[in-house]
Amino acid sequence: MTIATSSPAASTSASEQQEKNRRAIRIWLGIVVLAIFALVLVGGATRLTNSGLSITEWQPIHGVIPPLNLKEWQEEFSLYQKIPQYELMNKGMTLDQFKGIYWWEWSHRFLARSIGMIFALPLLFFWLTGRIEKQLRFRLLGILALGGLQGFIGWWMVSSGLTQRTEVSQYRLAIHLVMACLIYSASIWVMHGLMPARKSAAPARSAKGFAIALFALVLFQIYLGALVAGLRAGYAYNTWPLMDGAFIPGDLFIQHPWWINLFENVKTVQFVHRCGAYLLLTVAFLNMMMSLSSAPNARATRRSLILFLLICAQATLGILTLIWDVPFHVALTHQAGALIVLGFAVAHLRLLVGPYPPEPQEQSRS
Repeated sequence: MTIATSSPAASTSASEQQEKNRRAIRIWLGIVVLAIFALVLVGGATRLTNSGLSITEWQPIHGVIPPLNLKEWQEEFSLYQKIPQYELMNKGMTLDQFKGIYWWEWSHRFLARSIGMIFALPLLFFWLTGRIEKQLRFRLLGILALGGLQGFIGWWMVSSGLTQRTEVSQYRLAIHLVMACLIYSASIWVMHGLMPARKSAAPARSAKGFAIALFALVLFQIYLGALVAGLRAGYAYNTWPLMDGAFIPGDLFIQHPWWINLFENVKTVQFVHRCGAYLLLTVAFLNMMMSLSSAPNARATRRSLILFLLICAQATLGILTLIWDVPFHVALTHQAGALIVLGFAVAHLRLLVGPYPPEPQEQSRS
């Protein structure tokens, strides 16, 4: 018996097929990323319009179909009228007004279900046709599992506002948004890991460390923003750069125990969110300057400049959202900006880590 390696022509053909498969998976994941981006924006609109509690039941299958006639609309409305939000905030609301908030929440849930299908069905197809490399299988299954968990987290969040509160818990809202961002980031990470390697000058020695720090800070800042949204803290202290007449306002830790202020004190949560923005901007600036000074021609340096400019734009949107008292379109643009910055931070880090290595071609036996 002899063992013969595959011919150069066969090896080239296999490599070309692998690249075609990778390109197809990149396109699929790109569609997933865009869908998640839209989902988070619709979720933000749902939050800004106070629509998130308009559907008071979790029906993963039957809930796909909205009310189709007057009787069904009245049944949905009667369920909403039983929760505290209606009694304390919207008592006297008409059916037409209820429809306005209902459609936001229904759209959010429908889009979430659609993303599950957009992810799961192509994954199954690529897997069964042998287009997914072994090194990707558990990564993609992990993303799918996170998506399923996110559905439960979403209902867990909504249920917190149906009995004693008029809005959902800010803790659960923050977990829900961070989980969405992790799924979004993981999809971008895998997608960019499948891109062909490109030659470039060596990046600055500190580039990878800064990239990790920037990703962590952006994600943490989004978490803080969710706490601000959950407490409606953006509607208070609408001045900048001073807050309540000072750079460091008083009464930041008036609640006991002291740490509870970081989650439940409107002033403290907004102040920490501001400080997080200053820290993120500073780290992005230092990363850019160090990269420009030590590796000006590197591709990673150009990306560090773009990332800094994106963070500057996002900071400007945050300030405008605050001083203009959270107008709908500006606030939603601010949320979109957060996702753009996060996505670019992930892509920047992925560039420094490098793409997935090609899967070795099997040898033929004779």
